Amino acid sequence: MKPTLEQNKLIYIQIAETIESDILKDILLEEEQVPSTNQFAKMLQINPATAAKGVNVLVDEGILYKKRGIGMFVAKGAKEVVLKKRQNTFMTEYLPKVWEEAKVLEISKDELMDMIQKITKEGKE
Repeated sequence: MKPTLEQNKLIYIQIAETIESDILKDILLEEEQVPSTNQFAKMLQINPATAAKGVNVLVDEGILYKKRGIGMFVAKGAKEVVLKKRQNTFMTEYLPKVWEEAKVLEISKDELMDMIQKITKEGKE
């Protein structure tokens, strides 16, 4: 779990998204300890407070929880929470942009659906 930091996105958001992705990919499992804020800070060469902010976002969302004196852990049901959150983001942020670009390019809904069918078939081969 060593994220590559993007310049145009807040670091603490990238930390939270990295943890979420690792939960979705089953790299981090329920009840498993996540790296400490100090480990994140050392790994990414950032301020520990920034790392803590990223982790605390997930605590506030119920994705992680703290065991006093031990560290942060993945909460039960975290994968489902992250999955629903990401699906909602996909629907509200990504798909509207795709549809707007399709309209600019004069791609009909049917043509767009055909394109999606094509890329999903190619991905299975």
